[in-house]
Amino acid sequence: MARFVYYNRENMKNHGMLIFISLFLGVSTACAQETLTWEECVRRAKKNHPDLISAAEEVKQAKADLDIEISAMLPDITGGASGKRARTSSAGKTGNTYSYDITGQHLIFDGFKTSSEVSGALKALQAQEYTYKVTSSEVRLNLRGAFVKLLKAQELIALTEQIAERREQNLELVKLRYEAGREHKGSLLTAEADLAQAEFEVAQAQRSITLAQRELSKELGYGKMKAWKAKGSFSVEPDGEYDLKPDFENLALTTPFLKELMAKKEAARYGLQSEEADFFPQVYLNTSIGKSGSSLLPQGRQFSAGVSMSFPIFEGGSRVSEVTKARSQFEQAKADEESGRDSLLLTMETTWKDLLDAMDTVEVKKKFLEAAEERAKITTAQYEKGLTSFDDWIIIEDNLVSAKKNYLTAQADMLSSEAYWIQAIGGTLEYDEK
Repeated sequence: MARFVYYNRENMKNHGMLIFISLFLGVSTACAQETLTWEECVRRAKKNHPDLISAAEEVKQAKADLDIEISAMLPDITGGASGKRARTSSAGKTGNTYSYDITGQHLIFDGFKTSSEVSGALKALQAQEYTYKVTSSEVRLNLRGAFVKLLKAQELIALTEQIAERREQNLELVKLRYEAGREHKGSLLTAEADLAQAEFEVAQAQRSITLAQRELSKELGYGKMKAWKAKGSFSVEPDGEYDLKPDFENLALTTPFLKELMAKKEAARYGLQSEEADFFPQVYLNTSIGKSGSSLLPQGRQFSAGVSMSFPIFEGGSRVSEVTKARSQFEQAKADEESGRDSLLLTMETTWKDLLDAMDTVEVKKKFLEAAEERAKITTAQYEKGLTSFDDWIIIEDNLVSAKKNYLTAQADMLSSEAYWIQAIGGTLEYDEK
């Protein structure tokens, strides 16, 4: 018996050393940590996230495409100058000729092809702007998830340390009863195993912090991991925000995801009109003014103006194929819009339900935790007095541990469910600025 007691004292010494090392590492890490609120995370992600930078560049490209299409509606003016020296074989004389001219060409009519291309480019720009918002919405969802994970990991460390401390106290109590001959060895070994499990969960929670910090670093747009510390609470929108069920049909029309699909459909419509316009003639107004002569600065002036027209006759059926392809793209865009709307409505319905379920789950888990704490308090006092068995007592202790973990998980799940709901309704990184 004496040898067994000595073994447990060594265990307690090792446990104390483990706690000391954990505290030392925790203090060292805290010194290097930078505390971030959710608002600060949003600000940094808006500035640094590569997906947002890429999406912004695509908007710039779409603006350039629009400018290119608009330029086709403006006059095309070019200038030219030439000089040549020639020798005539009959007279054997050599002479110089110089000419300068400015020519202009302006589109008068092309079956509204150019105007359709301009309108299509405008819709494509709008679609790209909505794509940027969709990207921002996805970035917010991932950023919020990473922030909540770090927040949960931080709380989990404190919780597992509390559990380990309680398991240590329980082991001391069981050990005293065992030494007094009022408890059997199986109970003592069970208490030791519970403490070992609690110590493992403390170490596991510490490792989870590192993973959560790396994920948050990625979602903030940082190439290297930093020792962040999240500052926030496990609460959702102000009271009453989610009391009434929204009108999903009207709400869907305001989301950037559906607006993007609608803009793409309109761009495809104008693309079809542009291809159909290829069957019409193209009419241009042409003008030219210039000078030519044998001197470097000739005095003779020339001016011309006229109208030119080109008309497609036969191109091997390529124009018909282009129209067929454009019509198919338009029909595809319409189907994509319809499918996107149906999927969006289902997603909104699902995430709304999940959010309400998560909010109710928090309240339920809170009641279970309150009940478990009260039962554990009563049963521990009974066990100390020998009024209840170890088996009954340890079951209630295990229930308390589970209730604490379940309550923390329910709180984190509620925040995650809210993030998915906000993403479903198109909430971007600017959502929290309202």
